[in-house]
Amino acid sequence: MSPPRSIALVGAGLAALSTCDALRAQGYDGELVLYSAEHGLPYDRPPLSKDVLLGKARRDDVLLRPEQWYDDQRVSLREGAPVRAIRPAEGGLELADGTVEAADRLVLATGGTPRPLPVPGADDPAVHLLRTWEDAERLRARLLPGARVAVVGAGLIGAETAAVACALGCLVTLIDPVAVPLAAVVGDDVAGVLHRRHTDEGIEVITAGVERVERRPHGVLVHLGGDHGPVAVDTVVVGIGIRPAIELAQAAGLVVDNGIVVSEGQRTSRPHVFAVGDVARPDGHRVRHEHWEAAQRGGEAAAYGMLGLTVPEPGASWFWSDRHGSRLEAVGTMAQAERTVLRGDPADGAFTAFGLRGDRVVAAAAIDRSRDVKVARRLVDRGVAVDAGRLADEGADLRVLLR
Repeated sequence: MSPPRSIALVGAGLAALSTCDALRAQGYDGELVLYSAEHGLPYDRPPLSKDVLLGKARRDDVLLRPEQWYDDQRVSLREGAPVRAIRPAEGGLELADGTVEAADRLVLATGGTPRPLPVPGADDPAVHLLRTWEDAERLRARLLPGARVAVVGAGLIGAETAAVACALGCLVTLIDPVAVPLAAVVGDDVAGVLHRRHTDEGIEVITAGVERVERRPHGVLVHLGGDHGPVAVDTVVVGIGIRPAIELAQAAGLVVDNGIVVSEGQRTSRPHVFAVGDVARPDGHRVRHEHWEAAQRGGEAAAYGMLGLTVPEPGASWFWSDRHGSRLEAVGTMAQAERTVLRGDPADGAFTAFGLRGDRVVAAAAIDRSRDVKVARRLVDRGVAVDAGRLADEGADLRVLLR
């Protein structure tokens, strides 16, 4: 495959910009064009459910890159330019206004859209999703002291939003059908402590599904399953995951299955088309990684793939989440572990859970223990055999295990 003279990236999130950074870092000198459906410079999404809702961050504070970066890296940003179709066979794409643009390579960084609540009444104006800057602005205006807020979904976005609403003085009800959300990812110990923190902070936690939303003269009623009575609130926030934006790929005949299926180097089933970020699912894996660093690494891998270079090993996955003044960090997937070793006392709030398979660390999750997570990540990547007693010993220096 000859080196591309021009590369078009559909979407302008972290994965797309990371692709551009990596291409330039590897000496690529061709044309780079970012097509963004939104107006304005691209921004980071994780702060939307934290500092942006708290009113601590303006849009300029959460930009992914400063304006000068686009000139320095010779990246052309096309704002307000949604793409209607990609044309792999013809080497280009078609914009919503009918304009056809040529490109030697296409990178789909289309991300995803929030999953709507699939119940009657979910289209009520009081029901909010959180994915864009505009979503955050609309929601922030409603998170006033004393406002009654129901958050549906206690995963990362839902838990962070519930914590912010509580900090702003709202009366918060957190609703999820799973008794201990995130347990499959971070383990029962860490997930249990995190979920109990909501109750400790004054949030009402209900384990139930939502059946319908009913408009009332003053707010809405959220009707729940089981024996739970309805919850009367002013605002509903839905955080039940995202749907990968596969429409362009599907229409172009690419292989899609819970995302755009990609092989090494983020290659899709069409040789000149690549996919990165939340929309991409590695072939042979059941899930997509919808985390910040996964988007960054996927962009780097795509750059190597387009340039015909050997793609670096990605290493263990890592993500974080902030809530109630504490930080969760996790590497790997605890579901792969055969047993768990705790370092620290969960009753103290700050501790680490290591997931072991045999004598190897395959995952770890921690609350306010960043140093432990840094070492755990290296242990996972290196496949080092460890002594479980040393992991649990608070007096032992974990870094010694790496030698």
